[in-house]
Amino acid sequence: PTKLVANRNFVLLMIGQAVSFTGDMMFTTTLVIWIALKLAAHQSWSPIAVSGVMLGAAAPTLLVGLFAGVFVDRANKRRMMLWMDGLRVVIVAALALVSGAFPLPFLPGGALPLFWTLGAIYAVLVLVNIGEQFFRPSTMALFQEIVPAEQQAQAMGATQAILSLALVAGPAIGAPLYAAFGPVWAIVIDAGSFAFSYLMILLIRTQMASAPAPNTQTQPRAGFFRELSAGFRFYFSNRVLVTLLISIIIGVTGASALNTLDVFFATQNLHATTAMYGFIGGVFGLGSILGAIAIGAFAQRIGLTRTLWVSMFAFGLLVMALSRITNYDLALGIFLVCGALNAGLNVAASPMMMRETPPDMMGRMMSIFQPIMNLAILVATGVIGYLAGVTLRGFSATWQGMSFGPVDTIWLAGGALMALSAVVIVVGLRGVDARYKREDRAKLAAAEASADEPLPIEATA
Repeated sequence: PTKLVANRNFVLLMIGQAVSFTGDMMFTTTLVIWIALKLAAHQSWSPIAVSGVMLGAAAPTLLVGLFAGVFVDRANKRRMMLWMDGLRVVIVAALALVSGAFPLPFLPGGALPLFWTLGAIYAVLVLVNIGEQFFRPSTMALFQEIVPAEQQAQAMGATQAILSLALVAGPAIGAPLYAAFGPVWAIVIDAGSFAFSYLMILLIRTQMASAPAPNTQTQPRAGFFRELSAGFRFYFSNRVLVTLLISIIIGVTGASALNTLDVFFATQNLHATTAMYGFIGGVFGLGSILGAIAIGAFAQRIGLTRTLWVSMFAFGLLVMALSRITNYDLALGIFLVCGALNAGLNVAASPMMMRETPPDMMGRMMSIFQPIMNLAILVATGVIGYLAGVTLRGFSATWQGMSFGPVDTIWLAGGALMALSAVVIVVGLRGVDARYKREDRAKLAAAEASADEPLPIEATA
């Protein structure tokens, strides 16, 4: 922990990202409330309008993410991050004009018509998240430079804890802020959070800050599709990256059962009220914070592969156990542990991806991984919704004295898929932890040998 706190560049990056992510969560929460309770209130199409917020956030990953990686790999990563934050300040701030806080000249009533206002909201969401497709891979590449490989799991744990805290704090601040002042302040704060992130990145000092974009001075640049093809060849020829992709697709397919049906599980199986349901997300978030800190501190020592498969396997078993539980208090305790294990997945997987990917390939690696994972989540969510609402609607069975309904049956299957994902990790990543330890020992030995070398005569004179 001391080394990380002393790492000025890492601290600057994390402070900026914590503020920016908190602003994003406040912004998203405000948009959902604004659309549901005001713009589309009492309309039959209100759920569709609200779902547009989620679609606006997810669509750029599928539409732009695949191609953004080539441009990220060509660019100076720090400069790319500054451009994306700067553009998002302007884009988000522009939404304040349609928030109703300022009368617009030359328009009846000083405001845009309802559907134009909704269109402006969705357009801003799409543009902001297009920027994220360039910003996130650049952040990963910068992270590789400013955090040594042997500290990346611990650093990722600290990052996950900070982002989990923002995930809890953002909605908690955003909802009362909207109730008191309407949407304008959340818009202004989110724009300001991007400006703050810009400032933190500007203060970072690394070789990447002054380095030119790759392939611009030493050799001619390949064509766009040739570079994209090279990214695919690199990704799918790497055993670790392919195994992670397969296992995570299986894992998120199972975990989608929780995200899609948690409200129904809470109200039907746990007999919880709406207010009690709200505590589940808070407890899960608290578990994520605690797990990120605890697991991040020991993941490197335990081994990244072992941390990953143990977290996934235990998570799957707990989901299967949850499907059989009807006691609300006991379920809360399990959700707390599940949150910690979920943090363990992120703490282990991200450093493995960074260790396997050179910085000039990070954009294309993320451009392959992220869209495929998001597509898996969207497909799984649709299939699970169809199973619960159509195929298994009214389903009821009894076995060995245990009753099964549609929701708990899907949760049981989801937990089993997560456990299967752990098996894929064990088989596909055998020997990887040992290789990482050999590499770390070699780097340490090289660093010690370099430190022991006498300075040149010219330098000592």
